[in-house]
Amino acid sequence: MTKEINEVTFADLGLSDEMLAAVRAKGFETPTAIQKLTIPLLLEGTSDIIAQSQTGTGKTAAFGLPVLQRLEAGRGSVQAIVLVPTRELALQAAEELQLLNADKHLSITAIYGGAAISEQLRRLKRGVDVVVGTPGRVLDHIRRGTLVLDNVKYLVLDEADEMLNMGFVEDVEEIMSHTGGDRRVLLFSATMPERIVRLAEQYMRDTQQVRVESQNMTADLTNQIYFEVRESDKFDALTRIIDVEPDFYGIVFCRTKIDCDALATRLAQRGYSAEGLHGDVSQAMREKILRKFREKVVNILVATDVAARGIDVSNLSHVINYALPQDTESYVHRIGRTGRAGREGTAITFISSSEYRRFNGMMRDIQADVRKEQLPSPQDIVAMKRARISEDLREIMQEEMPAAYDDMADEILAEHDPRKALSALLRLAFRSELDESSYPEIRSFSVDRKGKARLFLAIGTKDGYSPRKIVDLLKHKCGLRDKNIDDLCVRDTFSFVSVPFADAEAVIGKINRQSRGRKIARMADPENNDRKAPRKAPRKETSEAEMRQVASQMDEAMEFMERAMSDRRAEGKPRRKREDWNDEPCRKREDEPRRKQPRRLSDEPHFDEALKEEGESRGGFNWDAFRKFEDELVWERQSSSKRAEKKRAGTRSVRKGSSPLRTGRAAAKRIARKGRK
Repeated sequence: MTKEINEVTFADLGLSDEMLAAVRAKGFETPTAIQKLTIPLLLEGTSDIIAQSQTGTGKTAAFGLPVLQRLEAGRGSVQAIVLVPTRELALQAAEELQLLNADKHLSITAIYGGAAISEQLRRLKRGVDVVVGTPGRVLDHIRRGTLVLDNVKYLVLDEADEMLNMGFVEDVEEIMSHTGGDRRVLLFSATMPERIVRLAEQYMRDTQQVRVESQNMTADLTNQIYFEVRESDKFDALTRIIDVEPDFYGIVFCRTKIDCDALATRLAQRGYSAEGLHGDVSQAMREKILRKFREKVVNILVATDVAARGIDVSNLSHVINYALPQDTESYVHRIGRTGRAGREGTAITFISSSEYRRFNGMMRDIQADVRKEQLPSPQDIVAMKRARISEDLREIMQEEMPAAYDDMADEILAEHDPRKALSALLRLAFRSELDESSYPEIRSFSVDRKGKARLFLAIGTKDGYSPRKIVDLLKHKCGLRDKNIDDLCVRDTFSFVSVPFADAEAVIGKINRQSRGRKIARMADPENNDRKAPRKAPRKETSEAEMRQVASQMDEAMEFMERAMSDRRAEGKPRRKREDWNDEPCRKREDEPRRKQPRRLSDEPHFDEALKEEGESRGGFNWDAFRKFEDELVWERQSSSKRAEKKRAGTRSVRKGSSPLRTGRAAAKRIARKGRK
């Protein structure tokens, strides 16, 4: 069921004095929407619960407060288990529960991959009340027999949709099968895919559903803006955003691990305090980076979407989408890192011309007010830096200066003009920061918002779709009119069609929903929307210069061969015919048949002298390559004659009992061929 959110306090939710003291120690004043809905159900009822809410809305406290209140310390067995998709979330959830457990004295431990299993085994052997872990490592301990879930009262699935995306659903199902029949299942998810619904129907009983309405998904964000930037100018745009903000403290999201490392390296080379975090970073390094980021030793964290669910920092000033996320849910999870706990935050997205259509569809899905802004100019950035430097100087001058600085100032002022001395000092300290030329020009471009969008459909004539059927599909299922359907091209296995730009995303969504989960519609590749199927990259073609060079060398080779053969005929040695090569009887040595050697031009008389003269007259010729070419040609001619001779002669058995071999010339040839084989 879906409950309405009432204006209540933590004391009105039925929490005990111990839990209220923990809440006050944490500094919480008013419960969030998901906490108002979930805590009373967990304290009063016995049913399983499905809670749908975005990341960063206090879900850990929503299940942690009532679960900890109803557990008893010292039972000697695991009473509650919390499954999370990532190692970071396991550590953060365990830390959050420890803070809420100040007066309950329950034993809470986190088990996850990438850490020493020996320490985890020791803690489990001593006995724990609450286990927080990732599905893979929890399943490993179950199979080892070191983790028994027979007496578990609460099974919590946190970030269930992310566990589905990471392929942990089968592991979660196996873990749930090891729990007792009287346990309660609490499922928390930002989205509710069909696979999660089937999981709930199979393993949950008497389910109650609570949900924070979608229009509240980004209500806490005070500022969502986007900049239209070329792909090659995104780095320079990012540096402008960082420099213009006096206290920048945020996360920059990239799409791939390679992009994450490259961007973090470029920022560090520019002098920014930045670190990269993604799936390939070791656990020890990951914890070190997150510790430095929480302590603000590092103020810029470049991360992939894997880290979006595992970073719990509530005072971020900015979240920057350096690369557009894959879907709407990922966008919501990214920007959910800022604007938490009543603090103001800013979500910035860089989009290129090719990303505008997808970004426009995301904005329609989340129904958010995202406004377009212009990047600050170098003059604006330098002006803000000057104001910041002046303010810092005024604060420093109000403090008492050490004597060493006063003495040095007196010496400088005694020798130089005060104005020039101060100018030189500012130049020495802030030369790079106050130089406008350090900010390259960012070219502007316009996005086509009124034209046509080209769609690719993975259906064609072999699927039973004619042009008329595709038009009917677009009209009746997608609500398009005839005048809005243009340039339709239907092939065997795919089709292309042009629709209005404003309707493109809606058409794609409706067609894909009609296909029962199969995504058959998408934006056509701008480089491949010319009525051709997706094709492989073309092979490198030979240039005209290379072809002319090869033709010239072949002409020289043929000319030399003709001259060599004419010289041989002039000496009185007639050219042997080709058929003579095959009909000549084989000469036998005493020990083995003699194999006939192929005839080469290099065996001709005066070949070396002609070769030398030709090389000098032609300016050099690759005769090694020509010999190789001649050898291949001779052996190919000889092998073809052998195949023809074998076909004429047939195959005769030489086993015992077969007809005797004939004598004469033909028999000698067969014996010679037998020896060669």
